[in-house]
Amino acid sequence: MRSFHRCTLAACALLLGLTSSAKDKDLLKTRQLQKARTEVWDAWCQTLTQQDTLPRMSLASLETGAVCQWTLPAALEPHAIMNFRSGTKGAKPEAGWPVYLYLHGSGPRESEWSTGWQLAKAFDDAPSFYVIPQIPNEAQFYRWWQQSKQWAWQHLLYQLLATSDVDPARLYIFGISEGGYGSQRLASYYADYLAGAAPMAGGEPLRNAPAENLCQTAFSLVTGDKDTGFYRNLLTQRTAERLDSLAAGTPGEYTHRVMLEPGKGHHITYSVSTPWLKEHNRKAQPRHFRWENFEMDGVKRNAFYNLEVLREETNDRYDYEMTLEGNTLHLEVNRVEYLITERDPHWGIELNHTRRYHPARHGKVRIYVSEELVRLDQPLSVHVNGKLMGHFPIQLRRSILCQSCQLFGDPLRLFPAAIEVEW
Repeated sequence: MRSFHRCTLAACALLLGLTSSAKDKDLLKTRQLQKARTEVWDAWCQTLTQQDTLPRMSLASLETGAVCQWTLPAALEPHAIMNFRSGTKGAKPEAGWPVYLYLHGSGPRESEWSTGWQLAKAFDDAPSFYVIPQIPNEAQFYRWWQQSKQWAWQHLLYQLLATSDVDPARLYIFGISEGGYGSQRLASYYADYLAGAAPMAGGEPLRNAPAENLCQTAFSLVTGDKDTGFYRNLLTQRTAERLDSLAAGTPGEYTHRVMLEPGKGHHITYSVSTPWLKEHNRKAQPRHFRWENFEMDGVKRNAFYNLEVLREETNDRYDYEMTLEGNTLHLEVNRVEYLITERDPHWGIELNHTRRYHPARHGKVRIYVSEELVRLDQPLSVHVNGKLMGHFPIQLRRSILCQSCQLFGDPLRLFPAAIEVEW
């Protein structure tokens, strides 16, 4: 993925004339931002089309059951072909299609994939655009969060967001059983791309899917109150308690609905999730967020919302909390230590924990800003862990638009300025 990023960024830069001999084209004025964003995004989409040879998702009716195939990297998963069914329901909205990524459960993969397609056609969420993948392999590869699937999700996000027919503010992920576990992990990991997530009949230990990351992402979790398998009902309750606590601490954030459906086991009412999801839009540039930067199958992300991590003190987890008040930015950075207080004796499932936070002594980040977040004609004052790091002038640059474009591949996060802070 890194090499793909570099190649695409270089192609964009060439298309826009951003060579070392054209530095005069780099600086921008505020009145030039709209045009420059359009140019950068068009160049990104053009080079993405040229370089990414993976088949595109079909926008035909979902009833057709159109299928495309992606071959995943053999180094990540041998003999892995991910099939996708995709298609639309209803008439395309003016803003573009809302996208629903559905992840199936862990039964026989052919029947689970077919069931997902039938459910998707019946759910009350039109107008909608569905993407329904089939797990490539079973046994030890039957997880939606493994590295090979992360590769697929990153490419899928790029494709979807570069599709003019898609509404970039309305991407949703949900799933049932194994798809519930997967969508809960992916919701926390990719929260900055998502308007909402709705795992069903799941219940992850919170260390696998930190609830803190859902500050700006609508989240629904529905599990049967009698679903005791792998402690799903108990772990769902733990998620409810954590989200209730976070929402109470920051009113207006952590929108959530976590329910234990009375009298139900592992089979619950599946139709309640997408009608709830469709009411929520993504806030791509929030003025406040939390991010626990955790490993998923050994991989950590290097950016979230408008924050890029350039260096962390250790390989541990770090919790970042950014708050913007006018042109003053407060960043709290802490190393996270988990202490397990309750564990299942049979499978070793973590049932409860406490956390200790240790202020990061050293680190380096890049903070991207836009006119949506700050006043561009005034310096940005940055505090890290309570210490003033400086008052940074804001310079608008076309190269930063390109840089943020290749970092996120997101039309809603084309930032014209960035500052680097080291402590």
